[in-house]
This record gives sequence, C-alpha cells and structure tokens, in this order.
Amino acid sequence: MTTADHELPQEGKDITLIRPSRGWVSLNLRDLWRYRELIYFFIWRDVKVRYKQTLLGAAWAIIQPVFTMVVFSIFFGNLAKIPSDDIPYPIFSYTALLPWGLFEAGISKAGNSLVASRSLITKIYFPRLVIPLASVIAGLVDFALAFIVLIGMMFYYGFSPTSSIWLLPLLLLLTLMTALGTGLWLSALNVAYRDVGYVIPFIIRLWFFLTPITYSASIVPEAFQKLYALNPMTGVVQGFRWALLGVGSPPSELLLASSIAALILLVTGALYFRRMERTFADVV
Repeated sequence: MTTADHELPQEGKDITLIRPSRGWVSLNLRDLWRYRELIYFFIWRDVKVRYKQTLLGAAWAIIQPVFTMVVFSIFFGNLAKIPSDDIPYPIFSYTALLPWGLFEAGISKAGNSLVASRSLITKIYFPRLVIPLASVIAGLVDFALAFIVLIGMMFYYGFSPTSSIWLLPLLLLLTLMTALGTGLWLSALNVAYRDVGYVIPFIIRLWFFLTPITYSASIVPEAFQKLYALNPMTGVVQGFRWALLGVGSPPSELLLASSIAALILLVTGALYFRRMERTFADVV
C-alpha cells in the first residue's frame, strides 16, 4: 500500500482505535470516569422518564412504600401477629422496605436496561456498563424522598437515631453493590436470552421472602443463620433496623458475611458483563 492510498494521521490529532475485546478482559473502570457526564445524563433521564406524564409525580416514591407498609401492618402485624422485635410493626416493616425498594428498583431497571437501550448500543460507542450503573444509582432519588417519611415515623413512635447512624452510608453502599452486581448478571443474560426479562420479577419476589422484611431474622433457626447471611440484603435490613431503631445486637458477623457475598456478586457480575459486552451490539 502506498502513502497516497493510506493517509497518515496528522501530528497533534488524537485517534481512538476501537477493537473488540478477547477472552476475559479487565473491567477498564477508567472509561467510566471519562464518560462520567454520560452517567449523570442517564441518571437524570431515568428520573425524568419515571415520573413523566404522571398525575402525582415524585409522590409515588412515598406512596408505594407507605401503602405497602400499611398492608403489611394489617395482615402480618395485626392478623398474623408476626414478631417485630418489640417495636411497632409499621416502623419495623417500613425501615426494611426502604433499602429493599432501592434494591428492587435497581435490579428491575438494570436487568432490562440494555434491551431498552438497544438503539443507543447499536449506533454509538460508550462503556455499556454506564447503562445499568445509572439505572441503579437513579433509585437514590426515590430512597431520599421515602426516607423523609421514616424520619416522621421515628418522631411519632418516639425513636431517636442511635449513635450507629453513621453506618447508614455503608449500608446504602452495600445495597447499591448488591443491586448492581445482580443487575449486571441479569442485563448481560437478558441480551442473549430474552426470557430472562420474564424471570426477573420472579427472582425479585423470591428474594423478597428470603430477606427479613416482614419478619425478624431472629426467628431463623441458629443452624441456618450463616447460610441466611449469604443473602446480602439480610445484613442490610438488619443493619438498618439496628442503626436507626437500636433493634437487637450489632449485626457484625451478619454484615461481614453479607458484605463478602455482595462483593463477590459485584466482581463476578462485572467480569461477566465485560466478557459479553463485545456481543451486545450484534445480539440486542
């Protein structure tokens, strides 16, 4: 090939060469920082779309957990008389519903995020990890709004924040890690196997009953406690109740096991996502 046939790049110009990855690849997290403005845009887009053309707007972020708490209090608290660690059942269940709502919205949105964004994926390049990441983080807006109601309930029932409230940001991070790790697995699988989208609601419902939301983790037999702690949301929910309401003893071992499980879920999910990323544009 002669020089005339192949124009050499002019000096001073940056050239980006995109090659498909092969085998097990690195997470390349530096790309996420380069595309941080795109992450902000996707988060803002998800928040706007969620409440666009709705009658009550952002009030749905409060209405949903409040009505769920009322139903749980009637059926599980008053009728079934499920133990609630000697605290009023409404605040017992609502404290658990807050992190669970963030987790549920995260994996639900992230699991379907790639399929929903197929028009972008097939046209332009950007780190695909941006899409499920933004879907998970966007749920923090709803969490913040619903948390205001919890503050009011704590004053109503005479609870004051404990000295362990500093643990809440770490528990939030653990919730986001679990949601993102699960969402990465589901979103990558959903591109190749569309029936995964139908399985996601079932996974969420099954996970709900495996998490101490309507009941206390103390009723789980001692022989199953270690196995039960492998559910990262178990440590999150128990940690929320302990940090805010002072329920039970410090769940240190529970949080340690849940944190390790969440970290493994996040790392393996990210590695699998990156491995399958090169096929997204062709398959989606």
